[in-house]
Amino acid sequence: MAPIDVRSAQTALCRALLDSGAMTPDWENAARYAPRADYLPDVIWTHDMDSGEHERVDRHSEPALWQGYACADVPIVTQWADDQPGGVPASSVPTPSVVFRMMAALDVRPGNRVLEIGTGTGWTAGLLAARLGDQNIVSIEIDPGLATAARNRLGLAGLLGTVLTRDGALGDPAGAPFHRIIASAGVREVPAAWIEQTREGGLIVAPWGTHYSSTDAIVRLEVGEGQASGPFVGPAQFMKLRAQRLEFAGREAYVPDGMAGAEHTKVAVTEEQLLGVGRFDAGVFAQGLRVRNCYRSVAGERNGGRPVWFFGLTDRSWACVVLQAGRQADVWQSGPRRLWDEVWEARGWWEDAGRPGIERFGLTVRADGSQLAWLDDLEYAWPV
Repeated sequence: MAPIDVRSAQTALCRALLDSGAMTPDWENAARYAPRADYLPDVIWTHDMDSGEHERVDRHSEPALWQGYACADVPIVTQWADDQPGGVPASSVPTPSVVFRMMAALDVRPGNRVLEIGTGTGWTAGLLAARLGDQNIVSIEIDPGLATAARNRLGLAGLLGTVLTRDGALGDPAGAPFHRIIASAGVREVPAAWIEQTREGGLIVAPWGTHYSSTDAIVRLEVGEGQASGPFVGPAQFMKLRAQRLEFAGREAYVPDGMAGAEHTKVAVTEEQLLGVGRFDAGVFAQGLRVRNCYRSVAGERNGGRPVWFFGLTDRSWACVVLQAGRQADVWQSGPRRLWDEVWEARGWWEDAGRPGIERFGLTVRADGSQLAWLDDLEYAWPV
């Protein structure tokens, strides 16, 4: 297959993003000047986040396929943990539609200085530099190899700002204050350093979520005196900030002797109520907001049942729900927390609230690092 016309493919992608509303017109020139294809390595993996399947694509042996994916609105994995393809992604490039929705939320203005957390391939830094000038962009990457490769790509494009090799959770105190901070890595807690390094009235845009599930959302925080607060503006899924990745002890640590002795009951619950519909379900997101310090693990179907596990992250409480089509589910739970009761209560709360979408929720981060979630406004907030 002959290579495609990258320029035409990039033009078509820009048009599609504009037509869908994912990209605002003020980002079109930057998108054309810094196309994603210029920031990808020669070997990439397409990654289906629903199925977990991936496909290795080599630019030299399959140029047309490589170029097609580079110019498509799909996520791309560029590095795997421990160099084990198909395992845990260590670095990726999100879909262009998600990137430009984040750019719209960032609401940059001429002369703004921006700090990016998570350089990765350098594409987002390139977009920002094309829009604001490279002298106004600082990007942080914890992986030395990725940082070096990104500097090279940005240098070739004439868009090299400052790329620091360090932990992004620490920010860049020497370069502060910034008008905007954008994170290209998912967070479970917004670092206090980011708030401290943002001008009052400035914005922080980041993918945020709980350990409960991978249903994350883009939060847009306005920094005020002693805190930052704002709404979620849409769903997303990013590689997590390395310092905040969950180190789960494993099921055996919670249930070393099987389910003997655990409280057992049967409940009428559907797969939709427990797991939601699609990859980004507002009900699942709400459950994660309401059930603190909990990790959910969904197993595959086995012997006509589908186990769903819940594990407390501050003790050894656990619950297991085995979903069975057309029948009541078996539920076991054990430990100081009644995790199944908490999950079911959270589901009921969301339904009683009228099944609000992700955009009706918001987050407030205080100077001491504590976080509050809220629905519609701060009058009804709770710790997360």
